[in-house]
Amino acid sequence: MAITTVPCPLPGTFYRRPSPDQPPFKTEGDTVAVGDTIGLVEVMKSFTTITAEIAGVVAKFHVDDEDPVMAGEPLFDIEA
Repeated sequence: MAITTVPCPLPGTFYRRPSPDQPPFKTEGDTVAVGDTIGLVEVMKSFTTITAEIAGVVAKFHVDDEDPVMAGEPLFDIEA
């Protein structure tokens, strides 16, 4: 199986859940379909949705909830 690493599209703060009182969009081991939301990147109160571009399984997150991220930094791996 192939592993695809998804990079961060812009600098900001990565969120794995829609709000602090909600469960994560996806966790390691979850199946994802094309278009599924994996997380959000927030920049100055503007949120960019990070979606799966391939179907597979979330193999690993490289960043935690609320971590600062830079453009190009690996966010997570999808095993297809």
